Amino acid sequence: MDETLEIKKLMQTGKFAEAQKAARQLTLAGEKLQSELAIGDNGSHIKSQIVDGLYLQAVCARLQKNYKDADEKLAELRRNAPDFGRGLQELGHLNRDQGRLDEALNAYRRATRANPGLTAAWQFQYKILQNQGKMQAANQAKFQADRLAGLPPILLAATNLIYENKPYKAETLVRKFLQEKPHHIEAMRLLAEIASRFGVFDEADFLLESAIEFSPEDVQLRLDYIQILRKRQRFAAALEQAKIVYARDPNNPVFQSYLAIESMQTGDHETAFELFSKVLEALPNDFATLTSLGHAYKTFGNHEEAIENYRAAYKVKPDYGDAYFGLANLKTYIFTDEEMAQMEALVERTDISFADRVNLCFSLGKGHEDLGNYSESFKYYEDGNRLKRAQSIYRAEDMTTELEAQAAVCTSELFEQQGGNGCPADDPIFIVGLPRAGSTLLEQIIASHSRVDGTLELPNILSISYKLKGRHRAPGNIHYPKVLRDLPTEKFKQFGEQYIEETRIHRKGAPYFIDKMPNNFRHIGLIHLILPNAKIIDARRHPMACCFSGFKQHFAEGQEFTYGLELVGQYYRDYVNLMDHWDDVLPGKILRVQYEDVVGNTEGQVRRVLEYLGLPFEQACVDFHKTKRSVRTASSEQVRQPIFKSGLKQWRNFEPWLDPLKEALGPDIMKRHPI
Repeated sequence: MDETLEIKKLMQTGKFAEAQKAARQLTLAGEKLQSELAIGDNGSHIKSQIVDGLYLQAVCARLQKNYKDADEKLAELRRNAPDFGRGLQELGHLNRDQGRLDEALNAYRRATRANPGLTAAWQFQYKILQNQGKMQAANQAKFQADRLAGLPPILLAATNLIYENKPYKAETLVRKFLQEKPHHIEAMRLLAEIASRFGVFDEADFLLESAIEFSPEDVQLRLDYIQILRKRQRFAAALEQAKIVYARDPNNPVFQSYLAIESMQTGDHETAFELFSKVLEALPNDFATLTSLGHAYKTFGNHEEAIENYRAAYKVKPDYGDAYFGLANLKTYIFTDEEMAQMEALVERTDISFADRVNLCFSLGKGHEDLGNYSESFKYYEDGNRLKRAQSIYRAEDMTTELEAQAAVCTSELFEQQGGNGCPADDPIFIVGLPRAGSTLLEQIIASHSRVDGTLELPNILSISYKLKGRHRAPGNIHYPKVLRDLPTEKFKQFGEQYIEETRIHRKGAPYFIDKMPNNFRHIGLIHLILPNAKIIDARRHPMACCFSGFKQHFAEGQEFTYGLELVGQYYRDYVNLMDHWDDVLPGKILRVQYEDVVGNTEGQVRRVLEYLGLPFEQACVDFHKTKRSVRTASSEQVRQPIFKSGLKQWRNFEPWLDPLKEALGPDIMKRHPI
């Protein structure tokens, strides 16, 4: 039985006290389960139970004019779910009912940033802004409210489910709707948004491309499409779309910004910086553009310029967490006392966004670590991960099942049966492993060779795997890799050729190129079947150092297993188990390179790697820090410096808090890597 539906029925009949009591019981039951089961990665339904219970308690209290109780419940709700849109909308209603219209407007704005599908929040923004005589902003809010009001109810429900982190339910609704109206533009856009959240970017690409054919004048569709193309790293196509949008209105700062970003991605730095400058001429206080400019300078090693722009961004918007994290993510930057105090004050506030709070937590973790305040540092790293974990749909058990399926399906027999049927190209060099294991350092070393192009963390193998999964994307489903057993022989060569062709844009003309997507270790069987002559290097680092480094890094997306010590420890264990399997069934295929060995004997490991790749020794690979190239990972500043050993044991500063990680790794892993 859905308790929330029963509570809402009581509210609809005016039985608010009875409904509030039931909502309180719902919250208490969720909190009890969370405490008893020590929920981590598999407690999203219980978290939802707590959030729904607190929200309904607040609504019932307000409707009974018990404003103090409502305010307390909403404060507790924000502590549990800072960006829960309906909760922020309810805060707007509470302030509105008490005549605090400025506070109400602020809450409604935060609500629609968290969930653009909240019709009431847009409607009340319109009314308040209209009464204040701010007609331009009022009309924008009215446009959004009218747009939502015109949506079929099923799509409006799906929109809210998407932003409440319930993508599977949203997908079911949208697909059902599209069966009846297959060319409905908003439904196609929503399904593309869901596909993007699942990481199925090729499906999102197809949906948006199709929608644009039906509605070529819809600018928002093209902007969504550009973002998907960027995630697929189809940078040439994204640039083409950005140019189309820019041509509609070359003076529009939004269009200028999109074209600047896509120009940067395709290596046209001059155009990118020129366009960023135009945006800032029109909007000199645009903190998002200042931060984007900081990211651009960081990518190309312009350290001081990056710092200048990040600082300018937070001076415009003091609570803009992305600017502080931009500084922290330089790795070499030390926060000033004033910056630390400012961030400490910000995280105590209840009115900052979820994203800002997360960025501030990770930034404060880095700041306190630099100061040697390891207890405070760990607290903030844990807070940041706890917040991210609360919004994640990742389940460690599902990942274990997925990796075990790879070992069960990709056997010696499969490789004997299908071996040699793929594309014979020998130019790809895959660097796999876990993030923060030294893969960027290895890439920089190898890419310093005259015969090798460094590229990016390319998503192409992951895209092929998603294509093979088809519609079978529910957690724990193993349609892929099972499908590899029955795939027509010619498909292996076709997929290999597709990979070579699609990655060509990232190359500069060298005979070989690197793909350093770490998560490709999950798909080594697929890689071997479609590209049997590709080289594969496993970048490995001591488990305690690697896992804790991942835990304290705020990844933009795609590394949800790092959001808890237990999660990252189990993932590392599963990774080692799968790599052991690949070594058994593909003997000699994979070269393992230990980060600690590279630090301890750089030239020796360089020679070993180049010998495996069949490349002559070049001194530039040892002097890798002198190589000029863009680097887009968290280690971008570190690989521009000579090898240093100080980072090898940094995790030991946090050892008093790392018992959960050691337990998750298990005795076998710890014996293989003594501390």
